[in-house]
Amino acid sequence: MNALLALSSMQVNLNFREANESDVPALVDLLADDVLGAKREDVSIPLNPNYLDAFHSIEADSNNELTVVEADGELVGMLQLTFIPYLTHTGSWRCLIEGVRIANTYRGKGLGTEFINWAIKRAKERRCSIVQLTSDKQRPDAIRFYESLGFKATHEGFKLKL
Repeated sequence: MNALLALSSMQVNLNFREANESDVPALVDLLADDVLGAKREDVSIPLNPNYLDAFHSIEADSNNELTVVEADGELVGMLQLTFIPYLTHTGSWRCLIEGVRIANTYRGKGLGTEFINWAIKRAKERRCSIVQLTSDKQRPDAIRFYESLGFKATHEGFKLKL
């Protein structure tokens, strides 16, 4: 999907598209471009093959979509959508949004809002009744951002690292 958007004081052409294998190094850079990501991502060259393995698994799964956003042809954001069938809520589907990243130079300019709204529209197209996401508690700005879009922290999330 293409859109013309006024981000803060600049006008850019946005393109939302499926990620391709050649995008993976730039996506890893986006994932590593913050305090938490810098500790857990591997930006070494050559690219860690685990990233390509994960990309191919996502690409092969019809219930996963790895999407990028380009601004005037430059890759400036990413997110992953996972569509999950549930028995609860009368057998509805949910959309899980994960791995949301916006390039540092585009943060705070409205691109994240556009991207999340695009993701919500995509979830509706897939007939999801709930869109959910998690945000690390160490990211208060991200939490405020999601709350400003109407997301509510209704559940306590738990993770177990293996």
